[in-house]
Amino acid sequence: MRSVVLSWQLWALLSAGFAALTAIFAKVGVGGINPDFATLLRTLVVVALLAVLVTATHQWQSPGSLSGRSVVFLVLSGLATGASWLCYFRALKLGDAARVAPLDKLSVVLVAVFGVLFLGERLSAVNWAGVALIAAGVVLLALR
Repeated sequence: MRSVVLSWQLWALLSAGFAALTAIFAKVGVGGINPDFATLLRTLVVVALLAVLVTATHQWQSPGSLSGRSVVFLVLSGLATGASWLCYFRALKLGDAARVAPLDKLSVVLVAVFGVLFLGERLSAVNWAGVALIAAGVVLLALR
């Protein structure tokens, strides 16, 4: 059982499930609210949840124990996340969740390309075929 809990596949599948719920809940929630304000409310909930989790599991770390490189890249990641969420909520306000969410998942294709270009990761021919199929699926799901 412990190996399942430590499996990246389990956590990735849970992430996908929660991301799907995020899209549905956000589409309903953003209905009568400005999308930027909706993003702020969502972010406050995320911050509160994480503060409770980190406190309950005694995972707080001293800022001095963090490397400058880690801090810079986490700040950049936070800025990218904020921009992504703002764009996502605006898209949900304007479009159908069933079309917005798949197009948002084009990020899977971009992560594969960026991972190869910037992180030196390697993908096999089968992996690239999967990336191409995801891209094709995104296009088909986004069509009217």
